Amino acid sequence: MSKYKSPILFAAVLALSSTSVFASEKNDEAMKKLGTKAGCFTCHAIEPGAAGPNGLKPIGPAWKEIAARYKGDKKAEKVLIAEVMDGTSPYNRHWQDKTSGVAMPPNAVAISQADAKKLVRWILALK
Repeated sequence: MSKYKSPILFAAVLALSSTSVFASEKNDEAMKKLGTKAGCFTCHAIEPGAAGPNGLKPIGPAWKEIAARYKGDKKAEKVLIAEVMDGTSPYNRHWQDKTSGVAMPPNAVAISQADAKKLVRWILALK
């Protein structure tokens, strides 16, 4: 009987892992679609290194850079949701070294609080 447990266990683990990969890919596509619909990709990219307009630095930081900067910060989700919804101040340019944009405009007209929370959680989970 034990010789059958191993292949069955392996098949179960494989099925679960492929389901979670699919769910992750499905979520990635959903979040990219949400970001596109909300206009996020006008200023942001997912991967670092994207060029901005007229050869300048990108307008906003890449989402993977945001994830790296806020990794381990317990307040990150709350802070970033507020920045998405309310915008940022041109006097507090904490991405000045990486971007050409002065401030992020408020986005409450483009995205709901609930969708902003989903998007921010996804961004913070990027590696």
